[in-house]
Amino acid sequence: MSITQRTTHFFNSEEVEKKWYLVDASGETLGRIASKIASVLRGKHKPVFTRNADCGDFVVVVNAEKVKFTGKRLDQKEYFHYTGYPGGDRFEKARDLLKTHPERILESAIRGMIPKTKLGKKIGMKLKVYAGNEHPHQAQKLQPLKF
Repeated sequence: MSITQRTTHFFNSEEVEKKWYLVDASGETLGRIASKIASVLRGKHKPVFTRNADCGDFVVVVNAEKVKFTGKRLDQKEYFHYTGYPGGDRFEKARDLLKTHPERILESAIRGMIPKTKLGKKIGMKLKVYAGNEHPHQAQKLQPLKF
């Protein structure tokens, strides 16, 4: 009786075909759309997902200023930034940040859902967020991504 050994093939970044997706964030709830985008960036939607390799796709998000908040989060949620100097704690409410830099809200939510490692930084660089409807990625032939 012979025992055959089965091995699983682990894919690396070069073996996986990376696509470009376009996501319209208008009218979507912040956390729900962020978790779905983070999953696509990481590559968990693919059957070739390998946790120690960059298997994800590129995601371009438009209309970040039209993202929805539930409950009182728009007034109560604070974003923190430290300047590096003593007393350099900076807090900004979500409502104020949505007026000045709406793309930072979605970037912050998505980056919080990917690993905090070198691989996570590489994955985070494949995210492109724009406040309006215009983006400079027409040459990549974006495919619309519906959730």
